Amino acid sequence: MTEQEQQATPEEESPAEAVEEVDVVDEVDEVEAEVAPEEPDYKDKWLRSEAELDNVRKRARRDVMAAESRGVAKLAKELLPALDNLERALAAAEAQPENRDHHLTDGIRLVQSELLGALARVGIEPDSPKGEQFDPHRHEALAQQPVEGAEPGTIVEVYSAGYRIRAGAADEMVLRPARVVVAS
Repeated sequence: MTEQEQQATPEEESPAEAVEEVDVVDEVDEVEAEVAPEEPDYKDKWLRSEAELDNVRKRARRDVMAAESRGVAKLAKELLPALDNLERALAAAEAQPENRDHHLTDGIRLVQSELLGALARVGIEPDSPKGEQFDPHRHEALAQQPVEGAEPGTIVEVYSAGYRIRAGAADEMVLRPARVVVAS
């Protein structure tokens, strides 16, 4: 080869190599674009994390309130028999004429009213349903008896009061049903 051919050949090859290099660079860019993951949407991830954290907080508050309500109900169920016995003792003491106005019965009545007040402050209410319609979800029928002037299914006598707890605005749970006599 002559010098002219040698000089011409590198010049001719040079543009061809340049074309090939451009093609290789384009292919590398395409492959990198396919392999490289897109950058995550950090704002979306942050918003989702905030929403999940808010849900966890709400669930925790709801669980704490439910546990507190169960604890109060459990304690109240244990205290109700003692409260009933206190009521029976007072009724027996006041049935005797000499004890009716005694200062001891007044003190016991005061303790009883304080216990009922404490139960009311935590949402526990006594249920004495005399004159209401019998509801098997709230009352326990001990007997049925015919009563003149009373509609069948009406509660005519209450042996022991029931108690219910108000968990929320509309939520109500029966701690103990009222023991009643129903008109037949």
